Amino acid sequence: MSSEAPVEESLRILVIDDDEVFGQVLDRAFSKRGYEVTVVQDEHQALEKSRDFEPDYITLDLKLEGSSGLNLLPQLIEASPQSKIVVLTGYSSIATAVEAIKLGAVNYLCKPADADEILAAFQKQEGNPDTPLAEQPMSVNRLTWEHIQKVLHEHEGNISATARALGMHRRTLQRKLQKRPVRR
Repeated sequence: MSSEAPVEESLRILVIDDDEVFGQVLDRAFSKRGYEVTVVQDEHQALEKSRDFEPDYITLDLKLEGSSGLNLLPQLIEASPQSKIVVLTGYSSIATAVEAIKLGAVNYLCKPADADEILAAFQKQEGNPDTPLAEQPMSVNRLTWEHIQKVLHEHEGNISATARALGMHRRTLQRKLQKRPVRR
């Protein structure tokens, strides 16, 4: 399924991602499909462009340099209420997926995601009861990652408070958070 056909009316996509290369890849891919694209790397630019550019769609990186996409999400919705927002992340967790949807994102995707997957995520408005269930329970490493993410969210991203709640040293927690989560 290729979405190479041009879009009837030039829809606008705002890409918010601090990974410059990934932003360029999405810019080229969406532009090839007929979308008007603007890419920004930080929270300030994102809010400014969401008002000025008036995007139809917004892709929002969950982990921006110095800030969280979850904190930015309600501000984007307020600044650009007509926009559909899909959260993208290389650091996925159940807790952040649930919060992103509660805060108003229409979907949540794990990186790497290609342009076709992202465009399909914007269109998917309803859940699928036929989604297959996992064959095996999560690994201990994945459960640990999920628990850390849950506690971090409960402490509003405060690393020191999260480390105290988990009974671990702050630097140990920071090292764990810098690693990508295991898939299962």
